[in-house]
Amino acid sequence: MIHKERKVDTVQIFLFIAALIAVLAVIFALQNAIPITVSFLFWKAESSLALILILAFIAGLITSFLFNFISHIKRTRVDIPQEKQAEVPKKEDTSTSLNKPDAQQ
Repeated sequence: MIHKERKVDTVQIFLFIAALIAVLAVIFALQNAIPITVSFLFWKAESSLALILILAFIAGLITSFLFNFISHIKRTRVDIPQEKQAEVPKKEDTSTSLNKPDAQQ
């Protein structure tokens, strides 16, 4: 019963933090409603500063996610052969034990 109460507390804390971030995002958008022009090569767009900054932040999140995902895939691919090697039982080398002279004789 205690474990379920902790889970509810964790969800409530997460929702509170998410709501706080949303409120801060709204305040940020209201304070940065100045229209600006963004130019890239032959492309130009005019939008509010807040929207441009939020889109740049989201682009950074997506880029970070993709790099982390690719590195995770590479680590998983490397780990799979090692796990398969661990599952294969190793043959004991009995030839070396037969050739060794007994210390007790």
